[in-house]
Amino acid sequence: MNSSSVSAYSLADFFFPDSDDPLMPSQDFADWRRETSWATSLYEQSLVNGPVPRALLMVDNTPQPVINLASYNYLGLAKHSETIAAAKAALDRYGTGACGSPILSGMTDLHRELEERLSQFVNREQTMLFNSGFGGALGMLAGLLRRDDVAILDAKSHISLIDGAKLSGARIALFEHNDANSLDALLTKYADRRRIVVTEGIFSMDGDMADLSKIVPVAEQHGVGIVVDEAHSILTCGENGRGVTDLFGVDDKVLIKYATFSKAFGAIGGFVSGPDRTLDYLRYYSNPYGFSCALPPSVIATILTSLKIASRDNSRRDKMQENSVYFRTQLNNLGISTGNSVSQVVPLIIGSDQRLLYELGLELRARGLFIPTVDYPSVPEDSLRFRASITSEHTRQDLDEALNIIEDTVVRRLKKKQ
Repeated sequence: MNSSSVSAYSLADFFFPDSDDPLMPSQDFADWRRETSWATSLYEQSLVNGPVPRALLMVDNTPQPVINLASYNYLGLAKHSETIAAAKAALDRYGTGACGSPILSGMTDLHRELEERLSQFVNREQTMLFNSGFGGALGMLAGLLRRDDVAILDAKSHISLIDGAKLSGARIALFEHNDANSLDALLTKYADRRRIVVTEGIFSMDGDMADLSKIVPVAEQHGVGIVVDEAHSILTCGENGRGVTDLFGVDDKVLIKYATFSKAFGAIGGFVSGPDRTLDYLRYYSNPYGFSCALPPSVIATILTSLKIASRDNSRRDKMQENSVYFRTQLNNLGISTGNSVSQVVPLIIGSDQRLLYELGLELRARGLFIPTVDYPSVPEDSLRFRASITSEHTRQDLDEALNIIEDTVVRRLKKKQ
């Protein structure tokens, strides 16, 4: 590899490093990191004042005011006065940490209360809590699947779900995104094996929804259970925020619901809800649950309060959805593709020009817009993008200012390239 070609590489090229020592990545990787540091400075950036619409972002060791389209604080609950007060009260009563795994000593009465409240909320018999959204999804599938099983996942499923299936040793089969015929073919192909179907509620990179009206009947026809990951859809859609399964009217046909607390709940962690028999088994066979510390009580108190606030009425959901429709519509009017997004996750699809993507990312940041840059292999090579997260707390002024910046930068550069 030479310096003139190094920027043509991506993370996908170094997964199998050319090195004799697994503790020392290859020199090619080190060269690539050095030569592309101008671009990768857009990752692991630091917010000074939290996930709010008008944030301070550290740029060259200086706090810079930005419009924040990067945070998952969809309903504005991460800095809500009631959630903060609940966390402070729990800190005073329980201290800073759970200091034990859930199976041994990490559970408190607050944890049990949250399990019960969530079970009631999503209409399932039992719920268990994880201290990580990624770890929970991974642990759920790794705990349920075995080597001779088949996990049939939507091709755009989150990497945590794919990694969980891999860890279990099960065979992984990917059906074409939202394609019921592709799913039917795979269920037929593996009819002699134990199978599950896995999909997301709102897909995290595209902002579209699982077409459960078509997916669920196919799974039912084959007598196969479904797992839906509602990470981006819990609290944001469906009656009182119960998610995509509720929105599509198939909640009673989906056996397992998984979701995270790091998006609309404004906290951290995840949960899985389902039948008593399934959850009783999973508590003892999901290693990320049994062998890692329980969530701190202050976080549990925050989640309980977020659930209460989000369940009062639909005002925050309605505002988030109104903002999302407005932002997508205006982007489309500017000639920017937002793919099939129908949610608060809004991609700005740039195309295949990797260098342009990063140049625009730096220009957007310099103009005061904080929006994530998404490169291959997180998305296909021909649909590199920025990904906006729209919240209930964004004002029309926030969105219009962001759109003006996008028009002056992204639209201008894309037109110049044509």
